[in-house]
Amino acid sequence: IVGLLHIEDISIARIKTPAERLKIGQKINVIIKCIDKKMERVILTYKELLGTWEDNIKDFEEGKVVEGIVRETEKSKNGIFIELNPNLVGMAEYADGYEYGEKVDVLIKRIIPEKKKVKLVLINN
Repeated sequence: IVGLLHIEDISIARIKTPAERLKIGQKINVIIKCIDKKMERVILTYKELLGTWEDNIKDFEEGKVVEGIVRETEKSKNGIFIELNPNLVGMAEYADGYEYGEKVDVLIKRIIPEKKKVKLVLINN
């Protein structure tokens, strides 16, 4: 059976291409998200197997400096999304000069469990 795995179902972090997470021929586990009988498609998801927000945040704490990857700068320049791990993203204040895919050091300023948010501060290297 062939299934469709949309890019947004690969990772919580906004990635530009599936090749950032997966390789051709790689064996992975997926979950059947839905079966569309009308379109004769099986829709799959991968990101749910990467753990919940609570599972992923447990290795992080406020005041800790960690490495992340720039995943997107908001077009309105409100912030920069930083991937802390494949299923956890935080936001730092906008700053010029950062590019998609760049590795950066960030300070975890605040963890807000009730909103599932992580506020970050970029550390100049």
